[in-house]
Amino acid sequence: MKKKIPNFTNEDNERKFWATADSTEYLDWSTGTRKKFPNLRPTLKTISLRLPVSMIEDLKILANQRDVPYQSLLKVFLAERLASERRTQS
Repeated sequence: MKKKIPNFTNEDNERKFWATADSTEYLDWSTGTRKKFPNLRPTLKTISLRLPVSMIEDLKILANQRDVPYQSLLKVFLAERLASERRTQS
């Protein structure tokens, strides 16, 4: 018999729980089905980041050429670099 999944008061508590819990004690993965959530948006967190003015200006120029907001372009650049780093580490 599987354990009952606790009720969580917020996302942070749930994240902490699943970071240490063995999900196979709570879920029967053999009965699971793959689902797509096209409208699901990731949880965002605002951060303060200090960048040289010239870097921001260059980013805005590139973003303007691609017709996207510069913060969105910065997120794309970061995501690409993170994916590249993950590939080299594995």
